[in-house]
Amino acid sequence: MSRIFISGSSTGLGLMAAELLAQQGHRVVLHARNASRAEDARRALPQAEAIVVGDLETIAGAKETASRVNELGRFDAVIHNAAVGYREASRVTSDRLPHVFAINTLSAYILTALIERPQRLVYLSSGMHHHVGANLEDILWRKRRWNGSDAYAESKLHDAMLAFAVARRWRDVRVNCLEPGWVPTKMGGPGAPDDMNQAHLTQAWLAASHDPQADVTGKYFYHLKRMTANPQAHNAALQDRLLHICAELSGIMLPE
Repeated sequence: MSRIFISGSSTGLGLMAAELLAQQGHRVVLHARNASRAEDARRALPQAEAIVVGDLETIAGAKETASRVNELGRFDAVIHNAAVGYREASRVTSDRLPHVFAINTLSAYILTALIERPQRLVYLSSGMHHHVGANLEDILWRKRRWNGSDAYAESKLHDAMLAFAVARRWRDVRVNCLEPGWVPTKMGGPGAPDDMNQAHLTQAWLAASHDPQADVTGKYFYHLKRMTANPQAHNAALQDRLLHICAELSGIMLPE
């Protein structure tokens, strides 16, 4: 059985994946933004091994979260699930970063760089990433008028880029990315048309399954099936540029 950490797992798809993995006998550590959410998560999944509390909106908070994860020992898999959605108004964090980028992209980079390297890494993207470009020249939305939908979609493209960049650099780790579908979670909204019963299966499968089809790296999935990602996600030059931006902003280099 595996030991798995899931960011952003106090509610929604992260919690659903955690519940499934726990049912399968895996040891699961949850993550919540604050103590109140941690209490909710504990009630929802009392068999969780632990709950890490940490606010991923700030660079300092993401660093502290990684430190708290490492204090618990090494994990077999990490699922990067934490995110805010596509209907966010413009808001700047205390680090002077758009909060959608800070949470969806930069925190995933920081956690990747600082958490002790697991055997498997799973990143959540979105079907919306297919319809945007990386826009790395204005990743902080200082030149464009804010569009919450595009900011979300770009951040999910960045997550796919990050996944494939890590897969390229860390050949000893199985690193994959997926889109869960547009499902009626709190983030997705009540009108989302996709299958809620399918949405959490792929991340759990990629994190812990012995299925040969999950024993791969640098791939993109939707509902347990291989899919094609936005071509920009596989562009090594764009990947390296994204890693450079995240390293400059956070002060943290991705280990080789």
